[in-house]
Amino acid sequence: MTVDINFVAPQLPTPPDGYDPQAFEQFNNVLRIYFNQLDNALRDAMAVQEPYELQVSKGQVVGASPEYKFGFNPDVNGTEETIWSHGGDYPWATAAFTAFISSSSTADTIAGTGAQTVTVEGLDENYASQSVTVNMNGQTQVQIGDASGWLRVNRVFVATSGSGGTAAGDIYVSVSGATAGVPTGDIYAKVTTGDNQTQQAIYTVPAGSTFYTDDVTFTAAISLANKNVTAKFISREFGSNTFRTRLIQTLQSNLLLVPFEYPLAIPEKTDVECRASTDTTNVEIGASFQGVLIAN
Repeated sequence: MTVDINFVAPQLPTPPDGYDPQAFEQFNNVLRIYFNQLDNALRDAMAVQEPYELQVSKGQVVGASPEYKFGFNPDVNGTEETIWSHGGDYPWATAAFTAFISSSSTADTIAGTGAQTVTVEGLDENYASQSVTVNMNGQTQVQIGDASGWLRVNRVFVATSGSGGTAAGDIYVSVSGATAGVPTGDIYAKVTTGDNQTQQAIYTVPAGSTFYTDDVTFTAAISLANKNVTAKFISREFGSNTFRTRLIQTLQSNLLLVPFEYPLAIPEKTDVECRASTDTTNVEIGASFQGVLIAN
């Protein structure tokens, strides 16, 4: 912790040979000013002793913001895949694309009983953060923001809904093309009915920032003895075509929490992902990671 102290102990006046009320008052005034400064400094120091994490969450640390990503895959088998609700491997885009949003339900419209508006957060073609809120049109795709304006989709959530209080169907962010609201091309985000937010343990660090990862968590539910999950946390830095394993662990029916005593620094424009495989079938697996995003 760093505290600014802009004063020092005063130089006390030289006392007179005999008692002098004026000199005594001057002496007291010097001490009074000093102790007032000391008292204020101690109060300020105590005030900033809130945990750093709380200060970041309260927006009191300039250039720092918390980031928490979590995902769930309801059906992991022997082949390794991404921890996200759509299942399978996440299709990382290789170039900026025009994003569209749609629902599998006709009730998810701006005037419907389901999801009315949805917020999409991600990165543009320059890896700059962006957030766009869209009016839903049921099973008809709606363009999100500008053409070719998306490179990454980090999070999607229902902002407002009708009388149902929730999305009525699955909501998708994808490229152009859908049948009854379900995309026919690459899907970059899926909000499963009832969740009202994406469940995808993937993330890309915005340009001009570094993501300091505090911990990674995996959970699994396996009913068979001697069966395990192999869990990975991987990253791919900008300019590379290779994902690197940063963490690998095994678990069964339990919670695996891996804290980093020294936060793991993930540089700008890096893709990160939680993945898993099992030696059995139909395993539900959740994963999450959290840390602080700090401007370079």
